[in-house]
Amino acid sequence: MQVRPTSDRLRETLFNVIAPRIEDARFLDLCAGSGAVGIEALSRGASHATFVDHSRKMCGLIESNLDLCRIPEDETEVVKSEAAEFLRRASRDGRAWDIAFFDPPYSIDYSPALAVFGSSEILSTDGLLIVEHHHKNELKDNYGSIHRTRRLKQGDSCLSFYETK
Repeated sequence: MQVRPTSDRLRETLFNVIAPRIEDARFLDLCAGSGAVGIEALSRGASHATFVDHSRKMCGLIESNLDLCRIPEDETEVVKSEAAEFLRRASRDGRAWDIAFFDPPYSIDYSPALAVFGSSEILSTDGLLIVEHHHKNELKDNYGSIHRTRRLKQGDSCLSFYETK
């Protein structure tokens, strides 16, 4: 298992950018790892966070971290699933999030998950998708109905911000 946590500095940059949108937001932490980003979203005022990771071990770690932080169970959901499959199921169920953070391993193909974001209503009206990726991994500016509005590079990492057209 390979975990590459979002650096503290990059996470601080992320939350500085999304601060005006976080209050009462439904937050999706996709490829959540330890859950640090989603937990921080809750600590900054998000009303609910869904954590998705394909690893049973990481899901257990997220649940332990939520317990350590004393976050009420009704504010969270932890799901063991591959990202694109989770998004397809959630889309069929009519689920939507205000902010989604997608931080997969740099070695995988981001396209299947981004295609679901662009072809569904998984983001609420005025929703925001943030994708963390290696700066040399050039993502497209558009995936269906979502388009990149901002790109922030920090070290080897980059945050791409997508909104609905």
